[in-house]
Amino acid sequence: MSHRHPSSTSSKENNDVEKIDNAQVSLQEAIDVLDYDGELLLPERRGQAERNLVRRLDFRFLPAIIILFILKNIDRAALTSARLKGLEQDLNLTDTQYETVLAILYVTYIPAQLPSNMILNRITRYVELAFRSAILYGGLLISNAFGSGAITIFAGLICVWALPDYPHNTRWLSNPERRLAQVRLAEDAGEADEDTSSDTAFTGMKQALQDPKVYLLTFMGCAQLLGLSFVNFFPTPPWIFATIVCCLNAWHADRTGERFFHNAAPWWGVMIAYIIGVSTSSIGGRYVALFLMASGYAGFALLSVWTSNAIPRPPAKRAAAIGIVNGFGNLGNLIGSYAWKSAWGPDYHQSMFIGIASFALSTAFGLAVRQILIAQNKRLDKNETEEMTPAKRERIEEAARLEGLTFEEALERQKGFRYLY
Repeated sequence: MSHRHPSSTSSKENNDVEKIDNAQVSLQEAIDVLDYDGELLLPERRGQAERNLVRRLDFRFLPAIIILFILKNIDRAALTSARLKGLEQDLNLTDTQYETVLAILYVTYIPAQLPSNMILNRITRYVELAFRSAILYGGLLISNAFGSGAITIFAGLICVWALPDYPHNTRWLSNPERRLAQVRLAEDAGEADEDTSSDTAFTGMKQALQDPKVYLLTFMGCAQLLGLSFVNFFPTPPWIFATIVCCLNAWHADRTGERFFHNAAPWWGVMIAYIIGVSTSSIGGRYVALFLMASGYAGFALLSVWTSNAIPRPPAKRAAAIGIVNGFGNLGNLIGSYAWKSAWGPDYHQSMFIGIASFALSTAFGLAVRQILIAQNKRLDKNETEEMTPAKRERIEEAARLEGLTFEEALERQKGFRYLY
C-alpha cells in the first residue's frame, strides 16, 4: 500500500482548482465577449461603426422604397398620360367626368395612408431624415416623366416582409449593431424610440388627434398639394432638375437643422412661376416657370420629415401623426382634380390663382407650426419639462439602459432635446 506526502497532495489539488478557476474565468470572458452588445459604443469604435451602420441601412432601405415610389407614381401618372393620348375623346368623357375619375383615385388612395403609416416606424436619426426623404421623393419625381398596378402590389408585399419596423427586430443586424441603432435614436430625444406596454396604434392615434400641430401640418400639406395639383395635368416637365433641387434642399436642411424655410422656399418658387404664367404668354418665361413649378415638390418631400421632428415621441403617436398628415393632406390632390378645367385653358389663369392662394395658406400654417415649436423650445429652455408620465419615464429608463447611464444622467440628457423648426 503506497502513501502520498500530504503537502504534495494538497499542492496538486490546489493546482487543479486553479486550472478549473482559470478555465471558468476564460469561459466567462468568452461569454462576455459574445454577449456584450455595447462594444460599438466605445469611443474609439463608434465613429466608424456608425458610418458602417448607416451605409448598411441605406443600401437595404433606400433601393426598396425608391422602387415602390417609382412604381406607385407611374401608376398615378398613367391616367395623365392616357389623357394626352386621347382618353377623353375615346371614351367621350366630359371635363368634369375626367376630373371625377382623378378624384376617385384619391378617394381610395387617402384612407390607405393612415393604417399604412400607423405601422411605419423609424430606424435613422432626425438629422439624417431630410436628405434620405428627398432621395425617396426623387423616385417619385423622376417617375412623373413617364406614364402595372399588379407589379406595384407585388413589390409592396415583398417589402412588408423584407423591411423591419424597429432596430431591435432587424434580423440582418448583429446585436452590437442593433444596440448602436437604438442608442442613436434614443440620443435624438433623450428617450428610447420604442413604444411602451401602454402605447398602441390606437393610443397613438388618440394622442395625435389631441395635438394641434397635427392639424396645422395636415392643412399645410393639403394646401400645398392643391397648389401642386398641376402634376395631374402636367406630364413631362423638367423632373430631373426638380429631383436635383429636392436633394440639395434636403441635404442643406439636414446640415442646418432648419425646417420651415426649407419647406416654404420651394412653394414660393411655384408662386413666382404662377405669377409669371399669369403675367406673360412668352414661351421663354413660361418655360422657366415649368422648372420652378416642378421644383415645388422639394418642399413637399420634407413634410413627413418635419412631422417626425415636431412629434417625435412616442413612436405610436408619431406614426399616427404621419398617417393623418399624409392621408388627409392628400385631399389637396382630390380638390386639385377640379382646379385645372379645360375650359380655363390654354392660359389657366384661374388655376394659377388657386395655386397662389394655396401656397399662401401653406405658408401661414407652416409659420404657425414654427411658432408653436419655438414656444415649446423656450419652455424647455426654462426647464419647464413635460409632466413625467409612466410611459415617458419608461422610455427614459430604457434610453439609460441602452446608453449605459444612470436614470438621472439620461434625464439630464433628455433636457437637451429641442424641436427642429
